[in-house]
Amino acid sequence: MPLLRKPRDTTASTPPRAHWVVLAVVLSALALALGVEGYTHHLYGNSDYTGPPPGASAMVPREVSHGGPIINGGAGPGHRTAEPRPKTIALTFDDGPDPKWTPKILQVLDRHHVKATFFLLGNEVAAHPEVAREIVADGHEIGVHSFTHADLAAVPDWQRRMEVRESQLAIVGATGQSTSLFRPPFSSENNALDDAAWNVVRQAGEHGYLTVLTTRDSQDWQRGDIQQILRYSTPHGSQGQVLLMHDGGGSRADTVAALDRLIPVLQDKGWRVTTVSDAVGTGDPMRPGTWSDKAAGTALIVALKASHVVLLALTFLLYAAAFLTVLRAVILVVAARRHRRVRKRGWGPEMTGPVSVVVPAYNEELGIEATVRSLLDSDHPVEVIVVDDGSSDDTAQVVESLDLPEMVLVSTPNRGKAAALNTGISLARYDYVVMVDGDTVVEPETVRMLVQPFNDPLVGAVSGNAKVANRDGLLGLWQHIEYVVGFNLDRRLFDLARCMPTVPGAVGAFRRSALDRVGGVGRLTLAEDTDLTMSLASDGWRVVYEEQARAWTEAPATLGALWRQRYRWCYGTLQAMWRHRGTVFQRGAGGRFGRRGLGYLLLFQVLLPLFAPVVDVFALYGLVFLDPSRIMSVWLAFLSVQMFMGWIAFRLDRERAGALWSMPLQQFVYRQLMYLVVIQSVVTALAGVRLRWQRMDRYGSFATSREPASVAD
Repeated sequence: MPLLRKPRDTTASTPPRAHWVVLAVVLSALALALGVEGYTHHLYGNSDYTGPPPGASAMVPREVSHGGPIINGGAGPGHRTAEPRPKTIALTFDDGPDPKWTPKILQVLDRHHVKATFFLLGNEVAAHPEVAREIVADGHEIGVHSFTHADLAAVPDWQRRMEVRESQLAIVGATGQSTSLFRPPFSSENNALDDAAWNVVRQAGEHGYLTVLTTRDSQDWQRGDIQQILRYSTPHGSQGQVLLMHDGGGSRADTVAALDRLIPVLQDKGWRVTTVSDAVGTGDPMRPGTWSDKAAGTALIVALKASHVVLLALTFLLYAAAFLTVLRAVILVVAARRHRRVRKRGWGPEMTGPVSVVVPAYNEELGIEATVRSLLDSDHPVEVIVVDDGSSDDTAQVVESLDLPEMVLVSTPNRGKAAALNTGISLARYDYVVMVDGDTVVEPETVRMLVQPFNDPLVGAVSGNAKVANRDGLLGLWQHIEYVVGFNLDRRLFDLARCMPTVPGAVGAFRRSALDRVGGVGRLTLAEDTDLTMSLASDGWRVVYEEQARAWTEAPATLGALWRQRYRWCYGTLQAMWRHRGTVFQRGAGGRFGRRGLGYLLLFQVLLPLFAPVVDVFALYGLVFLDPSRIMSVWLAFLSVQMFMGWIAFRLDRERAGALWSMPLQQFVYRQLMYLVVIQSVVTALAGVRLRWQRMDRYGSFATSREPASVAD
């Protein structure tokens, strides 16, 4: 299987790049889908806002402002208008179709044998095409009412044309019929037309539309009582009317009830209630749509439904991610506090026997002296075995020149870190082996604290507390926070749950007999420390965390170096998880590790980061199309949880909490980088690419000093 290939069987010097193109395409498609969904449902909406007050009307022709409510605003010097016949009411409905209220209104109309004209919103037609088809099937007329209920007088020409055209396409796609009737949102009577609104009417006429204004407004959008709707809807005299009501845009219960009472009243008074075209005497405004319009309309409806599905899926993922984040925070904090109480009990009689320390070194000349000296300054008896793994610099010469007692230098050809560790283990004289990286400086009590848990005969390995030494810059601070808040809180939880997946290569201790049982350090993955730990757990050994065994290590100082390090870690962890997947089905300690440890890693370190960029895209969507204050509130709540976790973790680790000031910035840059590392690693693993070992650059942070200068506490 691809995840099991050895890291040194390299056939490609760089990982594949095609998946970044795929990721960009996927995120772009998501952004497009969310943009469409946001534009059609959240940018304007179907509110009861009545539009801006009228402006100047010098350009509105007198024959229009004083004419009938049906306007042909086409090109030419004259503009024709028409009005319904006397004692005739053109019954019209705006803002639908609505899946709840439109069918109820259709039932009322059918019961009274009345036809009406429905001015439909394109986005609602796309969302509920079956309701639009029902309107047409019942013999009613339909007209265009824009796509999103935007104020067409206030938008650019291109957007105005798009609003009308897309609404027409949605109608054709849903019903197979096109229409020549049009009503702009927020329109009312002729004398309310200003220059901007007239421009909308004129452009609609140039495209073959008849604009239908109103003469009576039922005011049902006011959410008044039924009597008020009846009062506003009942005409005086005998002049023909165009009555405005609503079948969408909110609750229309009062509209349905008022309509059921209004129609009989009007009919009893001799009024004929009918459609716009019948009231005016024009020809049928509806005709079969063209083949191309039907295809385009169907595609539009499919695209809009797909964007809605995407939004629902992202909403679910957002809630799931938020739930998992909060759940993880609660579990980690509770576990960390309990772990601290448990560890205060100690491990029993003090372990005083000597310990072998193995230091694998490849091109470590800048820091190896500080590492060796710190080990030999331990308050516990040690022998130090430095294995120079074919360094091309002066690592061996630096170590040899120290000429320190209880130190052994072994030079081997370059065969990798795992081979170097196995060489050191084979030369170790004692029952307990501490492994320390060549860029790590330990404190005097570190080795002593590491070996105390071996009082428990079930303990096979002990994880130390690795800390970032070069934390002066912003990148160093972010890694410092990650080590304290992320890695160490996780290790406390893993310790309590007895499912520790990794003893860090920077500092860890092992029972020699446990190492012999699992065959030493494996070479099948790039994360040899994780693979070794999982092998021990699979074999039934307990792996614990000793927070007082502190060691200071160099962290990457550039984004490029950080990427290479974390890419290797993540890819190697995936390899190790795949190798040890069988532990999920084991019994006993090995099965406990598989189900708890691997399950936790899969959920929180693989799946959650994979979906995180999608959640960030959704957050941007919310800032643009939803209430930004709500989105910011959610983000601040999330940040508060992170800050609380950080405060707890820093307190437990006895670190100064001042570094947490950089955590908000960490969410914008560092967190995104870690997500991309996981994505890159997963794609590389699935593609079966053999990844080279990517060694981190050394900066000589420790020089020859025994403690990092940046550590004052």
